[in-house]
Amino acid sequence: MGRIPLVLLACGSFNPITNQHMRLFELARDHMHHTGRFQVVGGIVSPVSDSYGKRGLVPAQHRVAMARLALHGSGWVTVDDWESRQPDWTETVVTLRHHLQKLLGQQPSAADLQMPHSSLEGSSEPPQLKLLCGADFLDTFRVPGLWRAEHVEELVGRFGLVCVSRGDLQADRAVHESDTLFRHRHNIFLVREWVRNETSATEIRRALRRGLSVKYLLPDAVIDYVREHQLYTWQSEQRNKDAVLRPLGQQGAPSEPLNDS
Repeated sequence: MGRIPLVLLACGSFNPITNQHMRLFELARDHMHHTGRFQVVGGIVSPVSDSYGKRGLVPAQHRVAMARLALHGSGWVTVDDWESRQPDWTETVVTLRHHLQKLLGQQPSAADLQMPHSSLEGSSEPPQLKLLCGADFLDTFRVPGLWRAEHVEELVGRFGLVCVSRGDLQADRAVHESDTLFRHRHNIFLVREWVRNETSATEIRRALRRGLSVKYLLPDAVIDYVREHQLYTWQSEQRNKDAVLRPLGQQGAPSEPLNDS
């Protein structure tokens, strides 16, 4: 009673989706419930489009299909292919705007998605939407040219983050060292993962192309799909080998990093 309905959105390559990716949702839901303020009513996995330009990124149709196989048994997390179907890379904030408007029962137009957050004021009706991420995500804010300052402001100010710790990364330090993140710290929820899981999609791809077992790191259905479609080979790892990540190419001149030290 009186809790705020909340949907968690995870954006990323999901190349491939791993058990760790799915665990993030469970950990985040438990944490947000225990705040006493929120009731998590849904989760969304949003794979990035092929135009992202990351090395070894297999086609979106396969990444979406594997995610759906992995989450087939989930009663609350779904896979949305809108972002993956876009002809160009979609900025994270634009993806958040799209899903917020869908949650509010509105059909977002192309013009709506390009609006700054001030133009969306007044549409913040329940449920709320927050970005689910790993602790390493906060470090991307420090990379010059990777983020627009106004997008970081909107991401943490309007939407908010639910950030799950990974390994020895100190998410609280990243918040402390950035004035922007510190100013919106009330909207950044840091989740401690006590049962550590260091599963890395990069290491899984390496194991797959070397013919090593990845059982219990990926759902069996995903392993079967990889084998059936002969994904993650030496050849596929060369995909986008010489490409520049689309965010860096799109932002133009590097912006100042958010680390104020």
